[in-house]
Amino acid sequence: MSLPQLTTKAPATRRRRTLPAGLALTGAALAFTSLYLAAGALTPLLVVYKQQWEFPPSLLTLAFAVYAIGFLAAVLTLGSLSDHVGRRPVLIGALVIQLASNALFLVAPDVGWAIAGRIVQGVASGAATAAFTAALVELAPPNKKRLGTILGSVGLTGGLSAGSLLAGLAIQLTPAANAISFTVLMILTVLGAVVVVLSPETVTSTPGALRSMVPRVAIPPAARMEFAAAAPVVAAVWMLAGLSGGLAPSMVRSVFHLDSGLLNGLAGFIAPAVSTVIGLSFARVDPRRAMTIGIHASIVGAIGIIGGVFAGSLAIMIIGQAVAGVGFGASFSAALRLIFPLAAAHQRAGIVAGIYVVSYVAFGVPIVIEGQLAGPLGEVPAVVCYTALTVLLALISLIAQTRIKRRA
Repeated sequence: MSLPQLTTKAPATRRRRTLPAGLALTGAALAFTSLYLAAGALTPLLVVYKQQWEFPPSLLTLAFAVYAIGFLAAVLTLGSLSDHVGRRPVLIGALVIQLASNALFLVAPDVGWAIAGRIVQGVASGAATAAFTAALVELAPPNKKRLGTILGSVGLTGGLSAGSLLAGLAIQLTPAANAISFTVLMILTVLGAVVVVLSPETVTSTPGALRSMVPRVAIPPAARMEFAAAAPVVAAVWMLAGLSGGLAPSMVRSVFHLDSGLLNGLAGFIAPAVSTVIGLSFARVDPRRAMTIGIHASIVGAIGIIGGVFAGSLAIMIIGQAVAGVGFGASFSAALRLIFPLAAAHQRAGIVAGIYVVSYVAFGVPIVIEGQLAGPLGEVPAVVCYTALTVLLALISLIAQTRIKRRA
């Protein structure tokens, strides 16, 4: 009679419990949107800070524009990190940084704290954007990968527009808009971090993490003509985005003499809201045609903004901003679709970095210069010079696009 055999199993690695795919996708989309809700909320709240702390217009534009510094620094160094260490660690880190940014705004006693919070906010968004947009596609069902791309696009520009409008509404209805806005945003950020912690990891760790953090901006020869033709209008539409977020809400009071938090929020809402809709609806339009439409719309929108300022009509300026939003949604997405196919897969990171540099330099630097000029020139002449430059840049792209079409 043989003794019963004892079988010893190797201790099984405990499988981490994760959220169902659909819930993980929804939670990740909301967490991503919360980053840009916070960025958009600052658009009307900066006007409140200016009234509360009585700082000059040059500091208002600086407080708005330093976001670009944080974003660009983070996206150039951390943009590819999640490909090597996984999406979850990068996203958790970015959301913790975002939480710190929200806390800075919540307790800020002066504009210096707001500027610091804005830089930290830019770092959080820059670190998270590439990882979130990739994660949303990877978490989407196999037959609905386009849903992930749509959620990423709507989360970014839709978050900016909704954040501005909701903060404007809070300013209009309550004396504690700042506390309410950032308390809610902190709760959303914490919930977003919990979702990310409980979500499945969508990539396997690979070597090269440190190497990926070295910024590389490189436009391959095959893509240089398209890049050069698109860069001026990309700069123009990002300048107009900076105007909508950094100048327009303040102008509601200083130029149009209207004291309304809701109108401040609306001035920051309209352009990104329209660009969200146009970016999605133009996805199937021929990119060359979309680029041409976008260039014309950015020119018409800029002229509408100038016209509204000269006519003393906020309604005309907002219509101009809406048309400029058409320009952004059409031309920026068209630029990506025209340039990317001309590069090999290993060259695309360098192109993305180049586009980010053009976009965020145009978003941040000119508006700071405008803020410095507003003192000696006056706010209206400074805005006119700023907006006229966007028209000139768009015209340069229009000429370049015409030449490419003739060659084709």
